[in-house]
Order: sequence, then structure tokens, then C-alpha cells
Amino acid sequence: MRDSVYSLVLAMGTPPGPGVNPLVQLVPILLVFAIFYFIILLPAKRKQKKLDEFLESLKTGDRVVTTGGLYGSVTRVNGKSVQLQIANNVRVEIARSAIVGYQGQDALADSTNQGVN
Repeated sequence: MRDSVYSLVLAMGTPPGPGVNPLVQLVPILLVFAIFYFIILLPAKRKQKKLDEFLESLKTGDRVVTTGGLYGSVTRVNGKSVQLQIANNVRVEIARSAIVGYQGQDALADSTNQGVN
């Protein structure tokens, strides 16, 4: 008798309806990826492009600041390095990617996550 009651209760349940379209289930996931792209990736990509343009446009005489906090004037520009004059008769060779901006202006790059290009 007990088995027949269970089978009767199970039989009285609602019939399975049509399933939810799998594409509708993907909409929230796609929305999260879109928000992630527009809030995080796109601004970072723009900032990196601006920094790359700045580093490519370096020329002799520019007064710059490095990630280490050195202030100096560019005396020579090589492929991947730059020579800075930081005092009278004191010149140092640094990587181009170590330069974060012009003196007196906000830095174009974070000095904490600057990589060598």
C-alpha cells in the first residue's frame, strides 16, 4: 500500500514543461563579460596605448621621471634604453619602459606593475 501511495503522489506531480532555452541562460554570463570588458579591459588598453605613444615620442632634451624616482633630462635615445643626465656630468642608462612621465605632470604608468618591453 505504501508503494502505491508514493507512485500515486509522484504521478500527480506537474508534467515537465518545455525546457528553458539555453541561449537565455547565457545572457547573464555574456552581460558580466561585457561589463568586465568595458570597465576594466578597455580603459587599461587605452592607458597602455597612451604610454606606448609617449615612450615612442621621447627625444633628446625631454625632462622625465622614472619608476625609481629619478628626475633627469634625456641625452640619448636608443632602441630599448635611454640615457638620462641626472646631475652635472652624471649620466645613467635606463630601460625605456622605466620612464613613467614628464617632470611636473602625473605619471602615465603605475610604477608598481611596470614591465620591461
